[in-house]
Amino acid sequence: MKKIEMAKVLIALDYNPSARKVAEIGYMFAKKMNAEVFLMHVLFTPVFYSSTEYSPITGFINFGDLAEMKLDSYENINKAAQHFLNKTKEHLGDKNIKTVIGDGEFALTILQKAKELAADIIVMGSHSRKWLDNIVMGSVTEQVLRQTTIPLYIIPTRKHC
Repeated sequence: MKKIEMAKVLIALDYNPSARKVAEIGYMFAKKMNAEVFLMHVLFTPVFYSSTEYSPITGFINFGDLAEMKLDSYENINKAAQHFLNKTKEHLGDKNIKTVIGDGEFALTILQKAKELAADIIVMGSHSRKWLDNIVMGSVTEQVLRQTTIPLYIIPTRKHC
């Protein structure tokens, strides 16, 4: 049997508080394989970040200083995303981790970046949202799973009641 090596691991993160868990487990997984690690965040339209109902950046409680950043322009959203990835990299304690910021529709952008980087595996979290949201929008993880030709490692992040 031919041995398959995983040399590059792409860890896709959103601003959900569970992203820390995804980063930690994904990083541990990558290090066990001596793989190069890429942390990725995908930017979306600025309206997404300024919603009065849900702001993905203020919901990320592990890096409180993100909530204080102005998200009034694409440039500031990009800076906030880079700050988030740098803080995550710092938390993991590995200066060799590379960061990637994508722009566009979440699933498609993750898949495109994984291909560009020649990633051997994609690591993502899957947190349950309201069933109506999944019907209308679809889960990003589910969309990646349906379209990928690259192995996908899904970390369940749903909190048990």
